[in-house]
Amino acid sequence: MQYLFGSILICSDAVISERSITHGVCLTDPAESRQPASTSNHHFSTVDSSTPNIHITSTHLALCPTTISKHNPNRTITMSTSSSPSLDPESDYLLKSYTQLRTLLSHKISSPSSSPITPSSPSLSSLSLHKEIPPLPLDQTVTTNHLLHTILPNLNNQSISPNYYAFVTGSVLPIAQFADNIVTALDQNVQVHLPLHSPSTQIEDSALCMLLSLINFDQEEWKGRTFTTGATAGNILGLACGREYIINKRLPEGKTVAELGFLRACKEGGVQDVQVLTSLSHSSLSKAASVVGLGTGNVKQIGQKEKEWRLDLDRLEKELKEGEENGVVSIIAVSAGEVNTGRFATGVFDMPKIRSLADRYGAWVHVDGAFGLFVRALPKTDEFLALHAAVAGLELADSIAADGHKMLNVPYDNGIFLCRNASILTQVCSNPNAAYLSSPSSSTSQILSPLNIGIENSRRFRALPVYAVLLSEGRQGMGSMFSRMALLARRIAALIRDSEHYDWLPSPNASLESTFIIVLFRAKDEALNQILVDRINGSGKMYVSGTMWEGKKAVRLAVSTWRVDVERDIKIVEEVLTAVVAEHFDSAQAQE
Repeated sequence: MQYLFGSILICSDAVISERSITHGVCLTDPAESRQPASTSNHHFSTVDSSTPNIHITSTHLALCPTTISKHNPNRTITMSTSSSPSLDPESDYLLKSYTQLRTLLSHKISSPSSSPITPSSPSLSSLSLHKEIPPLPLDQTVTTNHLLHTILPNLNNQSISPNYYAFVTGSVLPIAQFADNIVTALDQNVQVHLPLHSPSTQIEDSALCMLLSLINFDQEEWKGRTFTTGATAGNILGLACGREYIINKRLPEGKTVAELGFLRACKEGGVQDVQVLTSLSHSSLSKAASVVGLGTGNVKQIGQKEKEWRLDLDRLEKELKEGEENGVVSIIAVSAGEVNTGRFATGVFDMPKIRSLADRYGAWVHVDGAFGLFVRALPKTDEFLALHAAVAGLELADSIAADGHKMLNVPYDNGIFLCRNASILTQVCSNPNAAYLSSPSSSTSQILSPLNIGIENSRRFRALPVYAVLLSEGRQGMGSMFSRMALLARRIAALIRDSEHYDWLPSPNASLESTFIIVLFRAKDEALNQILVDRINGSGKMYVSGTMWEGKKAVRLAVSTWRVDVERDIKIVEEVLTAVVAEHFDSAQAQE
């Protein structure tokens, strides 16, 4: 029998020199069969000149076992390189290419000051990319050089730089990078729970269990759990589960939205509309509402007047009550970390009240905890008590979305979705009438097949880097990493608060203890404020993203990398912000 592993053909009863098969091919001994398989010729020849050429035809080379050369196991068969990509032997190619890559990356990592955070404009404008497939194969060495010397230098260094503060972008911990290399090399498709086929689903569930432990959630209460592409997918699942739950409650027993469809279910259940009640929600929540058919116009912002990010519980009760009276069912979406300010929608006493209101009016409670969920992993020391109060009671929600590629510092794309009602999640995502996608009947495990509890059927082994990080760092290591992020953000917030040239937003009178990882600010000088993001990023020493706050431009700085060194990094930030102001006013004076 022979199989293809990567690009090396491994044989148990024949010696095959493989130079160009990319996915594997089923062969039979030339003495036994010469029947073509399809209409696209791939020519094979043997070293035995007495045997004529074999003409195997196939439009797709598939990995499969075969018995070849039974009569002459020492016969070597080679495949010509005239009609398929030329490959070096896997081990030789990977050794050489990874050595080159390691050398280039080692230089970047060891000398971050010599590697700009983002590529230069001239470099990007001169980037030469292929937009037509080459008529003939390019040697792997040519392609590798193109990747290493044309593509790589033009990628940003967000994962390498400790001072990339745009969006909320985590770096990649070394152990996560190592694990992700295993993921690529072995390329598991984590879709069906097949414990005798691969432990990948067990590893995924173990990673999720460790994650629940990290954020102090009861594993037995959160049986619906899966990895996603990110919090956007998690929000889609959260609203889909919420839609299923709140409408199913109005349907006759045995009928579901998943079976009937949204419109028919609403009609049979007497539902006039579905509303999503939230406060300063992330744009992905509206995207999710559109995807699941609820409509972006039904996402209602009911934040407090003075603190728009905080849910107004009086308005919440009013909307729920009026909705019930008018055939409108509700999903409550809690923002555990508003995207611009980093502030939280709830306080220490709010979640029990929200849970009570949801139960009274048959609503679903979903939490968008993309980065804020991980506050629950901070040490419970005095300096973090205010943050812990902001995430108290999140375990009372029905579903939660979070990002691994932000705070956990694992590679993109990586998200987490948690649901207390596993049966609802299965109703929404199950693959009906697909016997070939079933777990073996002999399996007694309670692990659910991922393809029946998530959006994707075919899935990357995203869990392994998370598993590796949580195992390697432990509770103490994760808490320490999150603490460093928060402490740097607070030092930056204090720097801005005390500056005569900058305004700390949303309120200069806020307590620093309310800051987790995001700092929002603007320049007091309006002319400088208009160009502030460009000036900061133009320094080449740090990188931030711009946003709008109360109708005016602002800078949003997010600390979410494991590479944080509080004392080193605060000096860099202070140096840049001071220099930006000085250069601006020097320029203004020169023009007068």
